[in-house]
Amino acid sequence: MTTASSVPSATTEPAAPPPAPDRAARDRLVLGLLLVSTFVVVLNETIMGVALPTLMQALSITALAGQWLTTAFMLTMAVVIPVTGFLLQRLATRPVFLAAMGLFSLGTLVCALAPGFGVLLAGRVVQACGTAIMLPLLMTTVLALVPAERQGRVMGNISVVISVAPAVGPTVSGLILSVLDWRWMFGAVLPIALGALLLGALRIPDVTEPRPAPLDVTSVVLSALGFGGLVHGLSTLGEGGSAAVPAWLPLAVGAAGLAGFVRRQLRLQRADRALLDLRTFAAPTFRAATAVLGVSVTALFGTLLVLPIYLQDVRGLDPLATGLFLLPGGIVMGALAPAVGRAYDRWGPTRLLVPGTAVVSLALWCLALASPATPVAAVLAVHVLLSTGLSLVFTPLFTAGLGSLPPHLHAHGSAVVGTVQQVAGAAGAALFVAVLTLGAEAAPAAAGEAGAVAAGVRLAFLCGAVLSLLAVVGAVRVRRPAGARAPSVPAP
Repeated sequence: MTTASSVPSATTEPAAPPPAPDRAARDRLVLGLLLVSTFVVVLNETIMGVALPTLMQALSITALAGQWLTTAFMLTMAVVIPVTGFLLQRLATRPVFLAAMGLFSLGTLVCALAPGFGVLLAGRVVQACGTAIMLPLLMTTVLALVPAERQGRVMGNISVVISVAPAVGPTVSGLILSVLDWRWMFGAVLPIALGALLLGALRIPDVTEPRPAPLDVTSVVLSALGFGGLVHGLSTLGEGGSAAVPAWLPLAVGAAGLAGFVRRQLRLQRADRALLDLRTFAAPTFRAATAVLGVSVTALFGTLLVLPIYLQDVRGLDPLATGLFLLPGGIVMGALAPAVGRAYDRWGPTRLLVPGTAVVSLALWCLALASPATPVAAVLAVHVLLSTGLSLVFTPLFTAGLGSLPPHLHAHGSAVVGTVQQVAGAAGAALFVAVLTLGAEAAPAAAGEAGAVAAGVRLAFLCGAVLSLLAVVGAVRVRRPAGARAPSVPAP
């Protein structure tokens, strides 16, 4: 059987480097601009969580419809990200960046001017197309420019983007909604996005050389059917008997589409024509890291959606207080991420992942005990504990997983990681809300509205706690890539 390491190169290669000092300055510019731009676009993934009650009232929509402003965003990313492997091979760095930030800026403008729910949802989809391109572009560029022994530190900065930006999103949303109309959630971001687009147009160079690569349209259609059906089916579960379409139908379509997508990729990759090369999973470390990442992202996005519901509907907090409640967790993740990256370079992934996944699991089990009488300070402490565990998880997973692949599979590996991340996030949001809805409906009438919602919240977090045990088991199987050794001196 052909192994991943024997596959001919099918991805972008670093462009011919300039002299050493110029190259270092160039690399810092590229990575810095990509990090800042990615932080801005990822921030929008969770900006809707705290805003949902406001949008329900302003747009006359239900909670399940409003959930799609987040779910459709992540689902669109899951469909678009596999195509980025094709884009990163066919196009150089600069046009890919301009396409990503151009789409995101356009979508942000549409959202800011949206007259109703339909246009707002369409704007979110356009935003997601730009965000989907940025994430694999950032990771693939890091793998191309940064030596293996320093990738942990740089991936620590990426973890700030991927974990902290979604956590800060609700805070930004709450602050804006406390003084301004909901449209300013997008109006405030638009100048930053346009500034990044202009700076990239003027300053960002090409650091990769494009190569010929095919685009299989059938694979794109199958991925859309597969991932879209699965997430829509999970969302339909939360509608109970009121759903127009039974949940099993989109779930069946999704399962069939995903099976067809996998089968087609296995056939196309024999000729190096796959949209998403699944030979990345031949690496045991990548396989284990991707599985743990999926569970961890499910817990993160499910929590970021359900916890504001608990705080507002059960504890009576307003959007601003809810956003500020979530801020300490984001600060903790941002503060710890660089240190975690240095620790990875020195010790490898195991010493970070095992305690990290254990802490995440403990926090979710604690949240599963939340009730209307639980002190808000106790819930805050548990959320900070959850954020601490997640900060120990993301950097080792990204660095060890992608670092275990040969260079010619880096673009495909980045696309796989991004796809899993977004599908897991969308599934986590849909699953947590579905379980919350079912739990609330099953609560006795004597519990009252707040008690019913609290019962649904407990059931949702219990589901997440059970899933988190899988991450603890998978963490022990993630090893340092063979080609990345610890530095000879302690990391500064």
